[in-house]
Amino acid sequence: MVSGGGQGTFGGDFDGDGSVDGTHFGIGVVLSAGGGAQGHFLCLMAGNVPFLSLKLMQVEGRVTAGSADVAAGTGSFSGVARVNLGNGVIFTGVPFRVFVRAGGPGTGGVTLTVVGAFDGVPGDTAPGNGNYDLPAETITSGQITIH
Repeated sequence: MVSGGGQGTFGGDFDGDGSVDGTHFGIGVVLSAGGGAQGHFLCLMAGNVPFLSLKLMQVEGRVTAGSADVAAGTGSFSGVARVNLGNGVIFTGVPFRVFVRAGGPGTGGVTLTVVGAFDGVPGDTAPGNGNYDLPAETITSGQITIH
């Protein structure tokens, strides 16, 4: 199982608005043998944590596959999301994948990739590959648990 929630920081200002970017996140995933998984993932870039000058950007998805290394405190999962840009633009059926590192503030982390969309926008760590690869985010409040 991978579970947790909280707030994180990317440690940098990707959109040039003078604020360090970060997100709020929530994870509830049950892993099964053979790489299957069930659960939910939410990544919310809300007004109190500026991101790409959007008032809101939300990636909310159903998890369908995943795995974890409990001893190493790491896990990954993937699924299909609904992406809401908060400006009336909503995308559905968007694949995503997430890597997580267990722990609390300063040790835990989340890395989100939105597959097949938003390639090259500010914050993308691998422009040109067709995906939106966000940098690793470090938890500032909250916790991720892998067991």
